[in-house]
Amino acid sequence: MTAIEVEGSGTPSDPWVLATPPGTSQFESYRDPDADPPALVVQVGTTELRYHLRCIDDLHQMLVAHGDWMPLGNADEQKPAKPDTVEAWGRAADNPVGGWYGLKKGLRGRFGNYVPPVLEALGLAELEHHSRNNRVRAR
Repeated sequence: MTAIEVEGSGTPSDPWVLATPPGTSQFESYRDPDADPPALVVQVGTTELRYHLRCIDDLHQMLVAHGDWMPLGNADEQKPAKPDTVEAWGRAADNPVGGWYGLKKGLRGRFGNYVPPVLEALGLAELEHHSRNNRVRAR
């Protein structure tokens, strides 16, 4: 598996510099294993989102089991996620954490927008980069 070329090493002092799937916005992300609970931190401008750190491995395992392309289905927390999307899985009661991977109430959505680029950077997933309706699949 070959990761895409990405700036940063994914630490708080050297975060990954990534782009949203359509490539319209950049954001920074890093692992914070010492947080309680351990977190994947996403910095979008002045907004910080946090997801359970295990989301990286859990999403990859789910995509491997899914076996094909899956739509991202990006949505804010206040909006319902489209069924059968990465976003819907990231909030589903039957996922490995039993609900939201997002840790900050009010900022728990957008899982499908920010976590798949991390998997792509790590070489764990292939991600489409169209202006809309992007999909992801495991590598």
